[in-house]
Amino acid sequence: MSDTEDDNEISFTVKFLGRVGVVHPSGHNILEEAAQSLKTPDPYSSEKAAKKSKVHLFVSLSGIDILENKTKFLLYTCPLSTVSFCAVLPSSHKVFGFVAKHPAVDSYHCYLFKSKTLAYLLVSAVGDVFRAANKEESVKGGRDLIVEALRHKNKMLQKENSELRRMLAEKNNQE
Repeated sequence: MSDTEDDNEISFTVKFLGRVGVVHPSGHNILEEAAQSLKTPDPYSSEKAAKKSKVHLFVSLSGIDILENKTKFLLYTCPLSTVSFCAVLPSSHKVFGFVAKHPAVDSYHCYLFKSKTLAYLLVSAVGDVFRAANKEESVKGGRDLIVEALRHKNKMLQKENSELRRMLAEKNNQE
């Protein structure tokens, strides 16, 4: 994370445990129920296909994005306005999650992650982002922040892609 004004996001590498549909928008009990649901997998659910994989969790003023670690494929994006709850699981201090409302339908999903050392830090970071977004939105329009964050993320991924291509070309030239 840099200190430039255009770069208002932080990234964490964590283990993605899964996404579960929930009935309420907040509460520690919702996290507990979602974690329990993931322990007893539904063989017909496609939601748990990316389960237990390493992901990059991007937290910014626009929201929370979950990118697959190796391919950088965007698994989920949750605008900050849809996130209603974020906490560390009371029964396991290495597991944390957040609840977000689905943008198209009236339902909620709980996203669960595991990190040996970053769980409390990430929950704190999400809280800080909420506070910053509330201040920023009162000064600027919230939609402008979303567009700018997406442009920035695209720019960062293009830089990374260019660097990886350069490294691959150098490696091929050495052989």
